[in-house]
This record gives sequence, structure tokens and C-alpha cells, in this order.
Amino acid sequence: MARSVCIETTIPGAYFDDRDDVVSQFQRHQTRLWWAMYRPEYELYTSEAVLAELRQGSFPQQDEALGLLDGVPVLPVAQEIGGVARAYVEHMVMPKGQMGDSFHLAFACVYAMDYLPTWNCRHLANPRKVAHVAEINRRLGLLTPIILTPQMLVEEDTSER
Repeated sequence: MARSVCIETTIPGAYFDDRDDVVSQFQRHQTRLWWAMYRPEYELYTSEAVLAELRQGSFPQQDEALGLLDGVPVLPVAQEIGGVARAYVEHMVMPKGQMGDSFHLAFACVYAMDYLPTWNCRHLANPRKVAHVAEINRRLGLLTPIILTPQMLVEEDTSER
């Protein structure tokens, strides 16, 4: 059985990011590499929270970012999602003013996803937060997905060994 991946907003954002700074170029390259070569090895899911974020405002390649998720199953808003997201804020796992990150994490945890790839290294893919997230999830009776960047989901080339 394929491992499950919960796609959050920074993935389609990075895929279509056309900024030319080194970090943006790297993230775009790694995201596109994973999407093209390794995505088929996983069961992808996204959430209503991601689609809502991508529909907000107006930004270059917005339609393309939404289109990237065409065909990706959308996890429904389960009753406990809001409560779990609030618990992350109340326990200072996520910042008060930015509930989007709390919701991305809540969807991935409530639906017991294996992986939550993200380029948000401040609030999500942050090694200093891993133990805190896991402890809050333990108290809530939830599993914690592996939270990582897309480059960490790219398989290692072992042909040169």
C-alpha cells in the first residue's frame, strides 16, 4: 500500500513560484522534481483549507496552482478538525494569528497521513517543533505525520554505491 501524503499550500505555491532568488529557484526545482518523479509512488490528498488558501486574493499562476491539485482527493472537514487546530494554538504549537498552518497540521493528523511535505520551515517543518507537536498529538490521541520538505521525499540515487 502506498504511503499517504497531505499536500498543503506551499507545495503548489513553490511549484509555480517564478521568483528568481536562489531559495525560490531551489524550492521550485525540488518540488517539480518530486512531483514529476516520485509523486506517483504516494497516495496524495489535500484539504479544503488548502483550496481556500489558494483561492484567496489574486497571485500569478493562481489558476495553475489550483489546477495542480485537480484529481487529488480533498479531505472533508471532519468535526474535530477545528478543535484540533485550536488546540495547537492554545498549546503554542502554532501562532495565534495564522490558523492556516494549524489547519494543515490538523488535517494531516486527524486523517493519519504518513507525510506532510511543506516549505513552511518556520511553523511546520521545524525540527524544534517536532517533539511539541508529537506531545500535543499524543494527548489528543492522534498520530503525527512525518513533516518534511519535498526534497526529503526524493529517493536517494544508490546506483553509484
